[in-house]
Amino acid sequence: MYYSEITLKTISYIEVNLTEDIQLDIFPSVIGFSKYHLSRIFKKETGKSIVEYIRLRRLATAATLMLQTDESILTIAFFFRFQSQESFSRAFKEVYSLPPGKYRKVMKVVRMIKEENDLNTKEQINGWNLSGSNPEMFELMVDENVFHTGTKSGLLYAKDEANEQQFGTMMQGFQADDYKGKRIKMSCFLKTEQVTKCGAWLRIDNVTGDTIQFDNMDSRSIQGTTEWNHYSIVLDVSEESVSIHFGVLLIGKGKVWADGFRFEEVGENVGTTNMILQDYLPKKPSNLDFSE
Repeated sequence: MYYSEITLKTISYIEVNLTEDIQLDIFPSVIGFSKYHLSRIFKKETGKSIVEYIRLRRLATAATLMLQTDESILTIAFFFRFQSQESFSRAFKEVYSLPPGKYRKVMKVVRMIKEENDLNTKEQINGWNLSGSNPEMFELMVDENVFHTGTKSGLLYAKDEANEQQFGTMMQGFQADDYKGKRIKMSCFLKTEQVTKCGAWLRIDNVTGDTIQFDNMDSRSIQGTTEWNHYSIVLDVSEESVSIHFGVLLIGKGKVWADGFRFEEVGENVGTTNMILQDYLPKKPSNLDFSE
């Protein structure tokens, strides 16, 4: 989109001073136009008021800082001129649909999977890739002796030296065109042996590679040794979706067999498991008098 010189100068000033106290009264002397004329031009070209733009850019930069550093949320909130952690959290949730702490946890997992997929992907089985933080510590193979729905299964297992800080994933991706505007359920059968932690995962990205829906069964992960069980993930594929990625994640030690992956459209009566939107809070308060 083309921006006038007025708007470009305004944006440039804002970007340099995001962590400073930006007052509208300063813009006439900096940009050379009255704040009323400037505000009208800026809103017309960007679709946002100057105050709204500053707020969104501070939140976006704060989001990046939360993923790239270990700074506390309170420190980041004050750094970007919010009066309290509560006001920052409220504003952040309005834009990102998650409170800052939950966003940091979910998106670090999403980014970790995406980055490691890009850097360490190696095709092992037709259609499937082995990836992860340390793919050399994991193996992916076809098992003709253990299966559930057919005559073979996919086996992902950790070598002896893998620990809880390392993960491997069997995964693949495809275009989202056939599912746009639909709610989909991905289901599969999994069997485990002495796993530290594992689960199926599903991710939906837009054209810029941003994740807009995600679930890796983190709140209902599989641990230990289990027989074949059916697992499912339900996500919405919006019109802006471009690609769908899915697989099985294994964190630490153990073995996981996967079989019978299936994608199907479901109705609105089937709830989504999208981690990016869920708060995992109860509907009502409980035990207010500590008697339970």
